[in-house]
Amino acid sequence: MELSGKIALVTGATGGIGGATARLLAARGARVVASGRDAQRGEALVKEITEAGGTARFVAADLTDVASLRRLADEAGDVDILVNNAALFPIAATTEQEPDRLDEAFAANVRAPYLLVAALAPAMAAKGSGSIVNVSTMAARIGMPGLSTYSATKAALEALTRTWAAEFSPAGVRVNTVSPGPTRTDMVMLSMGEEGAAQVAGTTLLKRLADPGEIAEVIGFLASDRAGFMTGATVAVDAGRTAI
Repeated sequence: MELSGKIALVTGATGGIGGATARLLAARGARVVASGRDAQRGEALVKEITEAGGTARFVAADLTDVASLRRLADEAGDVDILVNNAALFPIAATTEQEPDRLDEAFAANVRAPYLLVAALAPAMAAKGSGSIVNVSTMAARIGMPGLSTYSATKAALEALTRTWAAEFSPAGVRVNTVSPGPTRTDMVMLSMGEEGAAQVAGTTLLKRLADPGEIAEVIGFLASDRAGFMTGATVAVDAGRTAI
């Protein structure tokens, strides 16, 4: 299997895109460190992966808490693949956004990936290989009412992808971003509802929501050596929405 011998840390792995990514990487031979806030869901994911013949363990972490984040980096250890997937998805008009929610979103969506990369990328660079995949959103490039905070955090993450590529890729660490369109995840459905999600899906060329597994396939590709000449890129997986 193409990822045999690799250790992969996936944040936000207890559902949606993160869960699908953890399953896919494990199925391809990686030893997965799945992280999230819900220990019960995390253990259920680990059980599912191990019963399917994969290897996984769960590390609970609150990515808005720096101490918890540092414990995660320590417990994950020497990883080969880092998938920065975890994110908060606040929806509010700019004039109605609570400052605490704004700060919390930037902590989870920007500061957490930043500190994880700072903690884990140097070991990748020391051994001359590694892959970091950040998960963004099409809203980082399209103005969408109510998503000012979320889109700003993800635009920042895309900018960091380019900087991290410049800093770490000369030492063999590739850094890329996957930018999904509307995807059928618990977070999206709870925040937008079936009708709201369907409206956004209708703006894409394929007129439907993505399945989390479709996004995970692209993450898996970028994590693997098949994407060996890709770094600093943002890959749109949005049914053509940012192309039109």
